[in-house]
Amino acid sequence: MTEVVLFHHAQGLTPGVQTFAEVLRAAGHTVHVPDLYDGRTFDDLEAGVAYAEQVGFQEVVDRGVRAVEGLPSALAVVGFSLGVMPAQTVAQRRPGVLGAVLVGSCVPPEALGSPWPDHVPVQVHGMDGDPVFVGEGDVDAARELVAAVPDGELFLYPGDQHLFMDASLSAYDEDAAALLRERVLDLLGRLGRPLG
Repeated sequence: MTEVVLFHHAQGLTPGVQTFAEVLRAAGHTVHVPDLYDGRTFDDLEAGVAYAEQVGFQEVVDRGVRAVEGLPSALAVVGFSLGVMPAQTVAQRRPGVLGAVLVGSCVPPEALGSPWPDHVPVQVHGMDGDPVFVGEGDVDAARELVAAVPDGELFLYPGDQHLFMDASLSAYDEDAAALLRERVLDLLGRLGRPLG
């Protein structure tokens, strides 16, 4: 099975993020869920983003990078929205990363100062009407990334919710979230298989 680090979104380490981690654990994976907000959660996305701005987006990323320092090099990273920034940073800069899942966001790899490693498969997930993922251009970065990575996949779901994967929020979409979980578990299962 695969060692996984799951980075939460801008509303913090919500019960829905923990629930997603539990689904991965139930499938046999070891899942770490660092709290990049020191216990704070927010009722809406705007308040969470405002807190991240106050702390500093780079500090949030740095907290994520520090959170994996003591973990084995062979791990997979999953990022939800804001958590994509530390997930992508770890995937691009840390040797040994097995794979990455980016949900609701995607940063052009060059913006993080290093190319995407060819040997690291990536899944990018988002809703086709999400004003953040589509409206702010992340989907374009996602298309470029998956086209450049030999094992890159982009999954678009019908709808306009940004945090559709979080069962504790009103944005939750059960159908899309169930398909997301299935696809993430498929990738993690492939990464966790011994070679030979």
